[in-house]
Order: sequence, then structure tokens, then C-alpha cells
Amino acid sequence: MTPPTETELPPLAEWTAGGHRLAVRGPRGAHTLFVRQDGPPGGRPVTLLHGFPTSSHDWAAVAPRLAADGCRVTTLDLLGFGGSDKPRRHAYSLLEQADLVQAVWQELGVGATALVAHDYGVSVAQELLARDAPRITRTAWLNGGLWADLHRPVPIQRLLHGPLGPLLARATTERRFAASMRQVLARPVSDTALHEMWLGIARADGRLLAPRLLRYIDERRRHAARWSAALEGYGGPMLFVWGPADPISGAHVLARVRERIPHAEVVELAGPPPTGHYPQLESPTEVATALLPFLRD
Repeated sequence: MTPPTETELPPLAEWTAGGHRLAVRGPRGAHTLFVRQDGPPGGRPVTLLHGFPTSSHDWAAVAPRLAADGCRVTTLDLLGFGGSDKPRRHAYSLLEQADLVQAVWQELGVGATALVAHDYGVSVAQELLARDAPRITRTAWLNGGLWADLHRPVPIQRLLHGPLGPLLARATTERRFAASMRQVLARPVSDTALHEMWLGIARADGRLLAPRLLRYIDERRRHAARWSAALEGYGGPMLFVWGPADPISGAHVLARVRERIPHAEVVELAGPPPTGHYPQLESPTEVATALLPFLRD
């Protein structure tokens, strides 16, 4: 069998050139976030939320396919990520991230929308569901900690989340980032793609923010009941596009999805070879193929 070719991403600069920085105000103050919209202005609205520690650039191989199919795709870099503001001493919170997503929707005139989320973004999406489920027309989920008790952070995340986190963050290099990424990826991804992802992290010394951003682990535990109820009680169409070979949120999470949300559609990217933690990066064609008919219904 011919081995799969390495996945590439469009350059970060090319992705950034297609968007702009937007000033928005949340309950905790004003911030400027990188946002972009693709596809026809009257198209089917869909919002894509990215994960930790990267940015909306993760969607660069998928978003154009959705836009070409008639979706109006809204993407943004959450606060502390990519091209958005990275305040150094900020107390980052998933609740505030949800506030800022809502502020972006208001500024861009986005009403009811489909929501697609990955990793860190799944918790933001769960909070948005808990606040205003009728606004979310349908939800699609890629690998993430949907239930706090099933989340298995890799060793470097545990260390960055601990008391030595600030020192370790200063010692983080592109080489160490790439090595950590390859621990959670199961399919080939090129060095060039990982370099482009690193550029978004490194911008404005964003690598130093990892210990503060990783406080999301504690938030997931605090809000576990609220967010689990929002997910399991959502009445709209649901799709899970999942990499089972993910050591953080892999096949063990899918088992609970099938148990607790039996009506949901599940696309397990089992390969061969199977997909890991970043389906939209490792298997963009399969992810787009799963999302397109789901977003048309």
C-alpha cells in the first residue's frame, strides 16, 4: 500500500492576508482579534473554532472547500492565539472567549450559525450552547475534551500547567513544539506545515502565554456539569469527525459519544493509517467530505 503523502497548509501569511483585525468589546474590556470571512455573503453561516496552542490557520485546508460549496465561513483567532491580541498578564478564560465570539458575531452581523469546533474550541462551543442553543443551527465536533474526566493532557501540557510552567514556556522552541505535535499526530504532516503553525504561536511572544492559556484545564473541571449538559441536551443536528489515534481525546471519547449521544452522526477517521488529534490538518479532505453534506442539510 502506498503511504499517505504529508499534509501541507497554505502559508500563514497567505491566510492572514485574507482577513483583518477587528476591535471588539467583551465584559472584561476591549481586544482586537484576527477574523476572516470566506464564501458568499448570503451563504449558509458556519463558524469554525480552533484549538490550543495554534490558531484559525488550522482550518486553512478546510475552510476554502466549505466556502466553495456555498457556506459563509467565519473564522477567528481566539484571544491569546495567532494574530489576535496577546496580553501578557491577562487571566485567560474560556468564558471570556465565548463572550468575544459573541462580540465578533455581533460586529460581523452573524445571526444563527452552524458551529464547528476543535480541541480548546470545543469548550468555547459548549459554553455558547449553554448560553444560547437556539442560535446554533447545528454542531460539528473534532477531537477535544468534551468531558473533563476523559481529557488526557500530554506530559508537556501537564508541566506547562504546573508551577514550572513559566520557565518551561520561555524554553519552548520551534523544535520542541514540532516534537510535541508529532506526539499527538498519527498521520504524516510536513515540517513546513508545522513551521507555519509555529509562526502563529511565536508571534508577539505567544509561546509565553501557554501556562495562562492552559488554565482551561481547571475551567473544564469547574464547569463540567454545565458543559456536559449543554452538549448532551442539544437538540439540533450533531456530527463528530474524530481521529481515534489521538492520545489526548481519541477513541475513548468516541465511546462515550456513542453511549450518551446515540442520535449523533459519527465519522471515525480510522484510516489506514488512523487520524490523530488534528483531523483538519492530518486529514483535511476527509474532514471536508464529512462536513459538506452535514452543513447543506
